Amino acid sequence: MAAISSQISSQLINGLLSVKPLAKFAKNKARTMMMDRAETIGVYWRDEVKALKARGTDAELDERWEQELSAIANPNLKYPRYYTTSFHAYDEGNLGWLPAMEVDVAARAVHARIWPDGDDRAGINGDASLRNAYHEILKEKLAQLPEHIIDLGCSAGRSTMTLQDTFPNAEATGVDLSPYFLAVAQHAERTENRTAAAIQWVHAAAEDTQLPANTADLVSACLLFHELPTSAARDVIAEAYRLVRPGGHFAIMDMNPQSEIYSKMPPYILTLLKSTEPYLDQYFALDIKETFKSVGFEEPEIVESTPRHRVIVGRKRA
Repeated sequence: MAAISSQISSQLINGLLSVKPLAKFAKNKARTMMMDRAETIGVYWRDEVKALKARGTDAELDERWEQELSAIANPNLKYPRYYTTSFHAYDEGNLGWLPAMEVDVAARAVHARIWPDGDDRAGINGDASLRNAYHEILKEKLAQLPEHIIDLGCSAGRSTMTLQDTFPNAEATGVDLSPYFLAVAQHAERTENRTAAAIQWVHAAAEDTQLPANTADLVSACLLFHELPTSAARDVIAEAYRLVRPGGHFAIMDMNPQSEIYSKMPPYILTLLKSTEPYLDQYFALDIKETFKSVGFEEPEIVESTPRHRVIVGRKRA
């Protein structure tokens, strides 16, 4: 009876979300609640984004942002159809200033609840704890420290910079389809007083980077694959295989479809989650081990890194 009730609830929510004005209202309400919750743990979402936009000026959007966007964007890039859709309740998806400037604070807010209250890894420390868990697994699984890292789907650069902090002698390249995210990443790198080698930021698709083959010791993809349809996911894994030198590794950190968190999640809540993640069903259905092996990687290791995330590490045969 409970299963039938949950199914009816999911169908009702799906029906409501198909009505655009209702969907927009629901997404805006959810976003406001997330912003309010973030401030209770010390992530001052609104203030941080406002300061980032203005960059110390009185402008609504500092004019340097548009200049930097033009400088980093590849004018010849054609966006894959799957990418030009709504993600995370933004109508513009990832192709706009608001999603680019909110992604860092949103990550800190969302990841605050990975671990239960009272755990030192929870709350304000959640995002850093998530990334640290990934990096600890990498240090354990990699036979040698990487000298060249390529970060696919690098977003606003947090994954690239923290990877380079973990392996400070490595040269790093961050690749993303959104020039807005890359402009924010470049700004963060400049303003955070980093001492590591300068990061190369590349505006390209993760499945077609145009970077040289067999050059990376480590190719990484953090929280990218749940945003990909199956065909693109397979293409990204094939591209990673091309980029990794023989004996090198490709690693993914992302949601864990086998996590009890998702299996026990009420269906109507999962439906709401899927409304902001259009390819989540395809990601959950992807046979990641077989896909790794199909492009040439050795059978990958899969390790649970948090209560709801996993790490997949595959090696290219020497």
